[in-house]
Amino acid sequence: MARAPRLAAGRARALGLPTRGTTNPNRLRRVDRWVEHAYGSLVQQSDDPFVVDLGYGSSPVTTVEMASRLRHLNPKLRVLGLELDAERVAAGEAVADPPWLEFRRGGFELAGRRPLVLRAFNVLRQYTEEQAAEAWATMVGRLAPGGVLVEGTCDEIGRRCSWVALTAEGPQTFTLSCLPKDIETPGDLAERLPKALIHRNVPGERVHALLTELDACWATAATFAPFGPRARWVEAVRLLTARWPVLDDRKRWRLGEVTVPWESVRP
Repeated sequence: MARAPRLAAGRARALGLPTRGTTNPNRLRRVDRWVEHAYGSLVQQSDDPFVVDLGYGSSPVTTVEMASRLRHLNPKLRVLGLELDAERVAAGEAVADPPWLEFRRGGFELAGRRPLVLRAFNVLRQYTEEQAAEAWATMVGRLAPGGVLVEGTCDEIGRRCSWVALTAEGPQTFTLSCLPKDIETPGDLAERLPKALIHRNVPGERVHALLTELDACWATAATFAPFGPRARWVEAVRLLTARWPVLDDRKRWRLGEVTVPWESVRP
């Protein structure tokens, strides 16, 4: 894996390659909403709820939004945005008004910090599958005890997303999330699979089987189309539960989500 130049003495070496940097307001609202649902209690109950947003891009807006969305869970919350590019760090520092929000230079080594929650979105697409696995191991190894890494990818405006949640025990869950009216079929989400799965969307692989089955359920749910794309998505996921170990419930499905255990899609 390529490594950035060594930082100043006493600081961790920044590991990784600069991202393309594309970002937009609300791009990561779907994953933030899921993190609050799935790991909100982790943040609430922590005496040191430290959260890191890795690779926020050309604008710090998604880090600022993440901080505002999670802050209500615990008044002790601290959020750190990390980027390899010094100009991007400077842009973040320019808006980091609250003392609990900061920006620094860093990569997969997380600038030597140990977060309880780590969000790393759209940072691994340029790596090989093997390098992405190494990055997973590096980041998970830097988590605080009981911490979680949420790694994934999404389109430019956050309407098509997928992510994996990982702990020290390994990958735990896989989530697809979309704005149902933005897709023709759930298979459209294949282009936004995380690096660990995007090359596995071929016959014989579990993630391909999941998307194929979800497409079939979507087709069967066509009778719900008059009630809108959201109703059709909910019915498609309900049908999927008969064949796949779908987690969560209708409340989450209505948000355009479907989450399954990682083992059900593991390469």
